Amino acid sequence: MAVSLFQIFSVGIGPSSSHTVGPMRAAYQFISDIENNGRLNEVANIRVELFGSLAMTGEGHKTDIAVLLGLEGERPSECDPAAVEHRVNFIISNCTINLLNKRMISFHKETDLLFHKGRRLPYHSNAMRFKAFDEHGAELYKQIFYSVGGGFILDHEQIFASGNDPEEAQVPYPFTSCEELLAHCRHEGKTISEIMLENEKTWRTEVQIRSGILHIWKVMQAAVKRGCETQGILPGGLGIKRRAYDLLRKLEHTPNDHSSVFDWVSLFALAVNEENAAGGRIVTAPTNGASGVIPAVVHYYMKFCDRANDDGVVDFFLTAAAIGVLYKEGASFSAAEMGCQGEVGVACSMAAAGLAAALGATNGQIENAAEIGMEHNLGLTCDPIAGLVQVPCIERNTMGALKAINACRLAMHGDGEHRVSLDQVIKAMYQTGLDMKYEYKETSEGGLALYVPVNVPEC
Repeated sequence: MAVSLFQIFSVGIGPSSSHTVGPMRAAYQFISDIENNGRLNEVANIRVELFGSLAMTGEGHKTDIAVLLGLEGERPSECDPAAVEHRVNFIISNCTINLLNKRMISFHKETDLLFHKGRRLPYHSNAMRFKAFDEHGAELYKQIFYSVGGGFILDHEQIFASGNDPEEAQVPYPFTSCEELLAHCRHEGKTISEIMLENEKTWRTEVQIRSGILHIWKVMQAAVKRGCETQGILPGGLGIKRRAYDLLRKLEHTPNDHSSVFDWVSLFALAVNEENAAGGRIVTAPTNGASGVIPAVVHYYMKFCDRANDDGVVDFFLTAAAIGVLYKEGASFSAAEMGCQGEVGVACSMAAAGLAAALGATNGQIENAAEIGMEHNLGLTCDPIAGLVQVPCIERNTMGALKAINACRLAMHGDGEHRVSLDQVIKAMYQTGLDMKYEYKETSEGGLALYVPVNVPEC
């Protein structure tokens, strides 16, 4: 499957790409399929069942809210975060839902949206089963979806269908490994960003690609700005105070020195991830849980690097996306499969490569930066306290951003030659994810989630 930059970087809402963005897309696709088959007016009841990690931490990740909004016709890129609470309260209090904003039916959240905790479906931990029934209780349509990380969804038929879709777009420089990517670069005399740009032209013009990337960057900047302007306590019951607001004012009144760079980078990541935790507008990069790493590093590039400009930003995103494709093809973005190494680890690797490209590194140095970024995140678990994308997730993004900058600097001090290849570290990451115990993969049953007592009220 050819993966576009604009699939890896997509505008959505918090707090989770796999638990919020993916389920909203799945619910929207399910009800849209029914409408496309001309049967929407026959639907009298909808039942949604959540399994695996979606069941274990879905309430903290707002999976239930995402499903309700998707059934009403919302999509992550267009959903207004400010309107979510009112709409969901209306659905729950009135026991009705307006399918695609076209057909009002009865909907009781307690019986029609089920969390099957401790149960998994075979293919992936993030599984959802949707069923639609007519007024007599007969089943009209059923579909199973898997939210496989980064907001990507697959339905059951896609997974188990044989062969490739003949209508799938063919990019000029296909690659599933870094070895293949670098071979294209050598053969064509191009950088990684130039190869990725040629592939992106399969779907968009160069002008559209550039404007699309700069729009993504603009959304990231807006998330940082909102995060820095907003005070208060994050929702969910843990009592976590937003810190970006106070940190910005402290930095504005503190003389800059070499160590303050770390504080600024941390600020940028905190701001984005506090917005994400509050359900605000962010960019999946490549996931929501890791959405602060890349914005923080791009802000670092623009604020602290000489001769930073929009051309560098475009190269950053094209290169980071190419590295993201490698993880998408060779492993996974899903914390339910890989732990947090699949989220913050991947974001760190992508950011390190993107920064190196923006600073004019060679392809060998870029690969080295990406490899270092992941090598030192191997084994990173996902153990969110109370199932919320707050602790340790918010701070973990600051650490991922700082690691990415250091990985880039280490790589650029070298000549591009290195002992461990990016392909090797992706294979190691994938096997590590498979070996990781289930409790450490977004279930809130291990690690910090197990040993830090909380008293979060039921929603």
